[in-house]
Amino acid sequence: MAKIEDYISSGILELYVYGALSEAESREVTSMLKEYAEVEKEVEEIEAALQKLAIGVAPYNPEALLASLKSKLTPRNSVRSIAPKSTRRAKWVTYMGWAASLVLLIGLFFLFQQNSALRRSLTEAETKNSIIEQQIADIRADAENTKQILAALRDQNISRIPLQGQDVAPGAYATVYWNDNEDTAYIDALGLPEPPRGMVYQVWSLTMQPLTPTSIGLLEDFDEAGSKIFKLANTNESEAFGITLEPEGGSQSPTMEQLYVLGTVAAP
Repeated sequence: MAKIEDYISSGILELYVYGALSEAESREVTSMLKEYAEVEKEVEEIEAALQKLAIGVAPYNPEALLASLKSKLTPRNSVRSIAPKSTRRAKWVTYMGWAASLVLLIGLFFLFQQNSALRRSLTEAETKNSIIEQQIADIRADAENTKQILAALRDQNISRIPLQGQDVAPGAYATVYWNDNEDTAYIDALGLPEPPRGMVYQVWSLTMQPLTPTSIGLLEDFDEAGSKIFKLANTNESEAFGITLEPEGGSQSPTMEQLYVLGTVAAP
């Protein structure tokens, strides 16, 4: 039995599987296969390990397969040599076995590296796909929002109130689309400059006699609103609208020195 273990650990079976033996040596191994079940089992295990590598099991768990093959190719504790036909031939077989093992391990290393790169590429592709899907969803949402805004602005009950630039910003302008039946005001603020950091535009509904301002809301996230159209609730009997620049969070009353635009509601 010890001789069979030595024969298995000599490396000749790996060379047999690789097809690296001479015809006479192959016949010798074939004879051993028929005579000893241990030798036949070892050859089957070597072939099975190589077959797993060939059919692509490695990409999903290359570390485990690498460890498995290393264990298969590592000589066993017993290092006694089978009685060879010649000492030189025994050494040649041993060296060839180790060389074949080394070549296989190097190949597995490069395969592992390629699999790691492939997995990184797949992760990057999945991330890009997620970003693209989110962009498509955002575009569809924007398109639906634009569709709803256009429908609201074209309503026959809408009143259009242009707001003109004041002393602090003569070139500024805005438009209020007010539907008093639905108590809704759409503020088109495209003509307003970007507010400074820490400041926000506040919209006021005004009654004239006496002059009474009532806040109807803030134009928040101004820099992120692509269309610069904001929907606010307005339940007031408005006679005019104004927009001032206020500290973040808004003010209780308008800062008149920061009145950017103002416009009156036309008589019906």
